[in-house]
Amino acid sequence: MKKIIFLLVAIGVYLPSLAQQTPASNQTEAITIEGATAHLGNGEVIESSLIMFEDGKLTFVGDSKMKIARKGTIINAEGKHVYPGFIAPGKSLGLVEVDAVRASDDQDEIGDLIPHVRSLVAYNAESKVVESMRPNGVLISQIAPVGGRISGTSSIVQFDAWNWEDAAIKVDDGIHLHWPNTFRRGRPWMGEDRGYKPNEKYAEEIDEVVAFIKNSFAYGKSSPNEVNPAFAAMQGLFDGSQKLYVYADGEKEIIDAINTLKANKIKDIVLVGGYHAYKITDFIKKNNIPVLVQYTHNLPVYDDDDYDLPYKLPKLLVDAGLMVGLQNSDAENFQTRNLPFYAGQLGQQGMNKETALQLITGNNAKILGIDDSYGTLEVGKSATLFISEGDALDMRTNQLTHAFIDGRNISLETHQTELWKRYMGKYEGK
Repeated sequence: MKKIIFLLVAIGVYLPSLAQQTPASNQTEAITIEGATAHLGNGEVIESSLIMFEDGKLTFVGDSKMKIARKGTIINAEGKHVYPGFIAPGKSLGLVEVDAVRASDDQDEIGDLIPHVRSLVAYNAESKVVESMRPNGVLISQIAPVGGRISGTSSIVQFDAWNWEDAAIKVDDGIHLHWPNTFRRGRPWMGEDRGYKPNEKYAEEIDEVVAFIKNSFAYGKSSPNEVNPAFAAMQGLFDGSQKLYVYADGEKEIIDAINTLKANKIKDIVLVGGYHAYKITDFIKKNNIPVLVQYTHNLPVYDDDDYDLPYKLPKLLVDAGLMVGLQNSDAENFQTRNLPFYAGQLGQQGMNKETALQLITGNNAKILGIDDSYGTLEVGKSATLFISEGDALDMRTNQLTHAFIDGRNISLETHQTELWKRYMGKYEGK
């Protein structure tokens, strides 16, 4: 019995150190931020700003010279910068904690065509990986499953919540389709060289996707005696209430995907990846398809690609007049915290810094369909924002002093900051 009691006490002492900070309480009084340079997320900047919010909503965004009564708690942010919370699309954050521990990995379910697998119900709001996003200003993400041809249904969450119900901003926003590739890597274990080879099953794989979509559409027009969960989950794609996020990189794959999906009554399509989208921008623009570009800190895929293609791809697409957002799906989940720095390096490619900011704020909000409340600092929208000591797109000066989600003043402490303080104390004490 004594051993059991000792074990329970030990667990009680240990568990709090594993848990995320308690989510912040609802906003109870007005907050005023004065004097900061405000980056609105729509390309506009207010050099010396006045921002006020109550009950989680922005009530004033303007110049600090305005003759208007300040309300509630006043934060003097002179010399600092204010930004809308950064938005990370297409991540499996909160679905996997430790890759090597199967019990903590819910990002990939069994099956190839599984749109009915809902990522939201597996989302772990107390994930330490999720917690580590906030000190860099990443406050919102689209949580998407991976694996299979149709990997499941995503939802959009904010990063300060007790559970997935509290975290949800937009439930079941879209379905994720990984379009077949015209080429595949060679398989050395099968006696093949490692180079690229034509995918002889490309047409067959497309036919499987088309047949599934057609059957789903027919299912929605019928009155079945039994529910087919997979077909039922697809119905939002036909009435426009959900988006289809199609992952494709090559010219042929992108053209085939968009033409095929539009011909099969899919109303709202978002291209994810689009590695060679810059070669067919007129086609993409004509079809009004937004693009979520994958992370820019990468090597070129093919030998004849420009050495810096991944770095400059977003600018090429923006210059062509496309709606572009920045997404880093190929990177490990923990790398999502570097999202602002991927945007920041676009300034070195000649992109205006405020335009680069839009790629992870206003543009991402529009592409995900949450721009009515998030993505920009505008009156009436959610007070989801943060204050940084300097330029938040530069890792040297991205140092947050305050962060708010829906007006709630959230904690910026993480496991990493705890360790930093611990070891700084150790060495400073010598």
